[in-house]
Amino acid sequence: MPLSTPQSQAGIMNFYDAPAPGPSLNPKAVLALIFIFALVVVVFGHFAGV
Repeated sequence: MPLSTPQSQAGIMNFYDAPAPGPSLNPKAVLALIFIFALVVVVFGHFAGV
């Protein structure tokens, strides 16, 4: 018979309960930076003739 306990008592959620050290990043800002970086790569590839 498998062990059945709530996730918070089984130690699964302890990692997510504590705030992480370091800067917190906004997900929308990360997506915007990825999009801008991809756009720059495509533009440079276009002018380089790749």
